[in-house]
Parts: sequence; C-alpha cells; structure tokens
Amino acid sequence: MIKKQNKIKITNAWLCQVKDKSVIPIFADVVIVDGKIKEILQQDFSEFISEKKISDEKSIDAGGRVVTIPNVNFHDHFYSRLAKGLNVTGDTSNFYSILKNLWWKLDLALDLEMVNASAQMAAAESIRKGVTYIFDHHASPSFTRGSLETIAKVLKEFDLRGVLCFEVSNRNGSELTRQALEENETFFKEFQTEGIKALYGLHASFTLEDETLKSVSKFIDEFKCGIHIHLCEDKADKELSLKNYKKNPAQRLVDHGLLNEKSILVHGIHLDENDYNLISEFKSAIVYNPDSNLNNSVGIPNYELVPKSIPILCGTDGMHADPVNSFKKLFLLHRHQGNSYAKSFDWIKKIYFDQINFVQRFFPDFTTLQIGDRADFVIWDYVPPAPFYSENFFGHWIYGITERSIHSVMQKGKFLMRDFEIQEIDEVTLNKEIYAQGTRLSEKFMNLA
Repeated sequence: MIKKQNKIKITNAWLCQVKDKSVIPIFADVVIVDGKIKEILQQDFSEFISEKKISDEKSIDAGGRVVTIPNVNFHDHFYSRLAKGLNVTGDTSNFYSILKNLWWKLDLALDLEMVNASAQMAAAESIRKGVTYIFDHHASPSFTRGSLETIAKVLKEFDLRGVLCFEVSNRNGSELTRQALEENETFFKEFQTEGIKALYGLHASFTLEDETLKSVSKFIDEFKCGIHIHLCEDKADKELSLKNYKKNPAQRLVDHGLLNEKSILVHGIHLDENDYNLISEFKSAIVYNPDSNLNNSVGIPNYELVPKSIPILCGTDGMHADPVNSFKKLFLLHRHQGNSYAKSFDWIKKIYFDQINFVQRFFPDFTTLQIGDRADFVIWDYVPPAPFYSENFFGHWIYGITERSIHSVMQKGKFLMRDFEIQEIDEVTLNKEIYAQGTRLSEKFMNLA
C-alpha cells in the first residue's frame, strides 16, 4: 500500500532563510510534505501588493507575513511558573535573600502534580511566543526521581523539543544531592530521544562542594555531556566560592573538567578577563537573561568586554517564555552602554547566528528553512511596511517583527498554533488544572518556615 503524503502549501510568505551568516527573505509559496520543506516557489511581492496574485483555495495564505526559524529559549525554569503572586515573607533586599526566602522555599514545595502543571503552563506559553526548542533547568528537591521524565512527557504532548537537566546543589543535604546526581545520569542514559536531549544540571559554584563536582566530572568525561549552570549571576557566587574553595567559579569548573562545547553558563555577569579566556578556550556558551537580572538587581555586564569567540545565547530565567524579548533587550542595553548602532547591530547578528550554531550541537537538523529541512517555523503577524531584503533584515527584526505577536507556529509540518489559536490543546481545562496546582503551591508555601 502506498502511504498517502501529508502535504501543506503555504502561500504569500516572506520566508527568511538562513545561509552563510545571513538571513535572506524570499517572498514565496512553500510546499511542505511529511514534515519537511519540499518546494519553495518564489513569487513577486509586487503582484501580491497589487492584488494580482490569486491564492489556491486549498492553500494556507500567509497574507504577506514574515516567516522565520523557530525561537529557542536557552535557559528556562519551568518550575517557576506557579510562583505568580506568592506571599513572600522575609528579606528580599539582596540576591542571596531572594534565593533563600523565595526560590529555595518554592522548589522544596513542588510535587509531581505541581511540576506537571508548571511544565504544561510553560509549554503553552512557549508556543504562543513561537518557542519550540527549550533548554530547561529544573529544581524540585522533594520530587527528584522521575521529575525530568515528567517534563519530557509534557514536551512530547505539546510537540516541543527540549534539553533537560536537574539542578544539583549541596544546600539540601547529602541525600537530596545524591538523588539529583542520579536523576541527571539516569535521564541522560535512558530517556534521550530525537526530540529530547540532556545536560547535567548544576546550581552554582557557591552551593556545590568539591566532592560533588568530582562526581559530576567523572560522568562528563565518560559520556561527553555538557553542564547547565548559573555562573556569577551575583557577586555572592564569586565571593563565597573564593571564601570556601579559594577559587573563582569559572576556574573551579575548569579544574574539574566541566567545560566543553555543549556547556551552558547562565548569566555570566561578574566575570573578569581570565574567566572569559577560560570560557572561550573550552568553547562554552554564555546565556544572558536581562529581564531577570534587572528584576533581581544583580547588574549588567559590559558586553563589549566579552570576547567575540564566546557563543552568546538568550534565555528568560523562568520570568517569562519570550527569549526574543530578551534578545531585543540585549540590543537596547548594548546601545544604552554607549555603543554605536553599527556595533550593536553587529552584536545581535552574532547572537542570532550563535544561537543557531549552538542549538545544532544538540539538534543537527535544526532548520534554516532550506528545501529538505524540517518544517519548523514561526509566522509573525508582520507584513513588511517597507522594502525587505537581507541587508535590512535586522532593522525589520528589532524595530518591527519583534514588536508583533506570533500568528502561527509549525513544528515538523504540524501547526501547534494557527491564527493565534493553540491547536489540539483544551486551554480552558488546562488553565483550571494549573490554577488548582498553583493554589496548592501557594497554600503550602505560606506554611513553610
């Protein structure tokens, strides 16, 4: 029996292909067969504008909108999603106190049902922001075993791809540390698939003892796994690491053999020249999360001091699900630091392509919207109001595209969201379950010391 092909044709689309560190917009009709781009039929935009072009009734009309590669969130915290409106007591005047009186209390309160609801909320939010690839950094010490599998199942349910890990920390005692180590290693060895990959999750240098890092190092060396860790988010990380271990956080990671080209170093605010040289040598990436940094008042790095050899990625740190918002904020902060438009545009171009190169280390088939690629893309609710071509793509990106909503999202030829509506997910029922678990968490949180 001949298998019937699943064919979709999208017309009147500004397809923004990626090639040789350029984004090349082509006005075209796109034919998708069995989840891959089969044909790209270039069209005349002037005919579309003059209403001379008639769409095939069986096709899906993009209406002149811009189509880009999917968005990627390189640092999320799904477990934070139910924390909205929590009654936080205790000091929150500095970063360490925020951790102690909010996040370290919250993560201990999480159970299976809360983790599942948090992941579902994050998945739905991500789709609405055009994010179909997510690097999540998870923590639920009271529900460690099976937590990553729980999140992976949600990602699969929503047809998303992810890179997961569990946060290892010595702050909760030896037994919970051991469980966190085991969760990372079990998930890495037994649960990776085409769409779900794994990293080794670590909290931050100042909560990790040398013996723990030695244990992680053995696994990293044997399985060539990368780490996902907070690095110098606040001055406390460097100060406490120097006090307790006589070394800067970056140096500790190098000395334990934990940096490699798959390692993600999150925040990287309080780094010096030697730190940058170490990170660059091992080809690890820094993930910036400007919204979270501003919210926690931990500072902003001088971006011009960061070597161009270090891959720069965008994350949200769990504050929201929109890394493109982070991307735009990085551009504005770079300008705010006195850099020229030319320098700031060069910097965000570098970030745009760094992100593609890095995600391809985990998913080599990450699309660049060429014929034969996976049909993963975002349709923005943006029709270019002025000429649109490769040389001015990033001007449209920063000042136009990123200001608009996501119209539709496709993953491997399947619409996850179409005409602003998430497909195949009952959001009313989902929101009721999320509320039930959020209420449980709020009540439990209030009773914690």
